[in-house]
Amino acid sequence: EAIVAEIEISAHQQAAPSARQAMPEIRLTMRDHTPLREVAHTLFVLYRQRSLVGLALMVAQAFFYNAIFFTYALVLTDFFGIAFNQVGWYVLPFAAGNFLGPLLLGRLFDTLGRRLMIAITYGVSGVLLAISGYLFSIDVLSAQTQTIAWMVIFFFASPAASAAYLTVSETFPIEVRALAIAVFYAVGTAIGGVAGPALFGVLIDTGSRHSVFAGYLLGAVLMIAAAVIGWRYAIAAERQPLESVARPLAVVE
Repeated sequence: EAIVAEIEISAHQQAAPSARQAMPEIRLTMRDHTPLREVAHTLFVLYRQRSLVGLALMVAQAFFYNAIFFTYALVLTDFFGIAFNQVGWYVLPFAAGNFLGPLLLGRLFDTLGRRLMIAITYGVSGVLLAISGYLFSIDVLSAQTQTIAWMVIFFFASPAASAAYLTVSETFPIEVRALAIAVFYAVGTAIGGVAGPALFGVLIDTGSRHSVFAGYLLGAVLMIAAAVIGWRYAIAAERQPLESVARPLAVVE
């Protein structure tokens, strides 16, 4: 409580006078729990459009991220002839893309806006994966250029994945926020995080570049579809109090 109070005091002191005046006070009824029936009604009736966005983003990023990340070593060894003891070196540029993406693009979700940046990061990731997958299928990439392609792709995909969690965490009432993240994460991981690597393992085992390309295309389609859904239905929550984005269930009129 002391930490939260300190943060609130600091934010209040640094905010412009107009911003301080625009922050309404709300009163909440104390609760010891939120009934599951009310949780289900909130997620799938009251905010079902937001649930669609959350599920689409979670499933797409889980399939995209896990399918590639957990099978890139097999691609390097089976299709590019890289020795197992050398695969680790190819993780470094991969990790660089994952680190630099959120670092450089993260602030744009607050300045340019959630909907635009979700559409850009998901859409660009999907398009680049489709292009690099095609180049992989016609055997014009080396291990080095394939790794560079993955690095660039995940420069956009990493903030996209982060945006999925951010979107779910801020667009539902405070009482169901944690459970919403748990539900959508579980569904996304089951569909994308489990099925994705399993599917790619089978495709890689065929030894056919075209089969692997089909898997890449599926991941690309999921990301582009999520970009469209995010652009159309996501909430512009940037620079807004969370209580105005999603009204608490326990608010007192």
